[in-house]
Amino acid sequence: MKLSDSFQKLARILRTSPEVLLDLDKKMSDLTGKSGIMEAIAKENDILVDRTLTELNLSRDSRAEDVYSALTHRLIHLDEHLNTLLDKPDLIKMAMSNSCGKLCEIIFQIFKPPKGLFIKKEKVVELLEKFKPDNLLKHFGYTDVKELVEKEGFASVISALRFTQSTEWMHNFFDAAYSELVPDDFEEREVEIKILEEKWLKVADQFLEKKYHNVSHLKEYGVIFIIPLTIDTPGETTRLLTLLLHYLHEVPFYSDLFRKFLNDKDFNEKFRSLLRGDVLEVQMMADKIKENKNIWFIIQRYLAKDNVSDPRLFLPHLNPEAEHWVKVSNDLTALSKLSSEDDGHISLGYWSGLDFVGDFFPSASSGQVQLVSFDLIDLIMSLVKKGEIKYLYHQQEALWNKIFTEYMGKEKMEKLLEENIIQGSFEL
Repeated sequence: MKLSDSFQKLARILRTSPEVLLDLDKKMSDLTGKSGIMEAIAKENDILVDRTLTELNLSRDSRAEDVYSALTHRLIHLDEHLNTLLDKPDLIKMAMSNSCGKLCEIIFQIFKPPKGLFIKKEKVVELLEKFKPDNLLKHFGYTDVKELVEKEGFASVISALRFTQSTEWMHNFFDAAYSELVPDDFEEREVEIKILEEKWLKVADQFLEKKYHNVSHLKEYGVIFIIPLTIDTPGETTRLLTLLLHYLHEVPFYSDLFRKFLNDKDFNEKFRSLLRGDVLEVQMMADKIKENKNIWFIIQRYLAKDNVSDPRLFLPHLNPEAEHWVKVSNDLTALSKLSSEDDGHISLGYWSGLDFVGDFFPSASSGQVQLVSFDLIDLIMSLVKKGEIKYLYHQQEALWNKIFTEYMGKEKMEKLLEENIIQGSFEL
């Protein structure tokens, strides 16, 4: 592959210009003394694509639809295997028995998150008494928050705030209540996985439509919650498992940052910034770029969820979310070693190393070439949506991280993310 082809290929996948990558390569090469990095990444991408196509009995001439179909069919086999391995989880029954069962047993066997720093439960009750969640109280017929929490459970109540309270109430609670927190309002405790009771399904409908899946988390409370939908679609078991693992890595990541900033004078501001997932505004990024320095930005959420054409996505940046997914991939590899696979089962570690991989194939429907992501999470999300949405952004964010680590290493990346996540950028 020629040098110019390498830059054009990677730029096309990232939807940026070859000039952006050429400028980045010059700055990073001058800094590190490393050359040919973009070439090496493009070559590795090609090797992994070719290997995967061969295993799927496909070729570079295959249609995009056929490549996507073959990848997702492989995932369906994986999903069936996982469903059996996890004793065919029935979330409603698990919620009724207040047990996470084999699902959590397997998860904690491959990864047990450390204790985290979270807001004390009694402080949360105090704040909710001050800022009454009227919709939630009315829904259950309570007048007292303390009684609500005692009867319905702490994890259920704070999770339900998202789908019972108005956006206006949530913003007011977030801004006002969190502005008065002090170090003594926090404590170290275990991360909790909570399967909500079936009665939350109706009130959660709007939330599910917005979030696209039934698993979410509350970083400040150390709670990961599951809305008990019936698992009846190919890919749902894998999506459930991988999302839980993802949040089990993400919650400690942010908890470490809470701990790091806890005694800073501007802790409350930093705390809320982390929970919001603040990203520099477009103009601010543009101003920094004009200075012609070796600037990397930090985008701590998936901007493409809201706008696939957000111009910030096309500038050199790191995304901590993508690193949490790398850890999930490693977890699946570890799980593969624990599971006994019969002939015909797909190795759980098959997808390891494919997170940044993608390529273009001719589309039978549009007549144009189409990008196909080989990233496990993109494919899972697309599969559960029955192909209505072809997710690509997990792969693209992973590729930006891959570029940085090939120049500077993963350890350096993790250090710079932690040190600069609040300011949203760093200069090398």
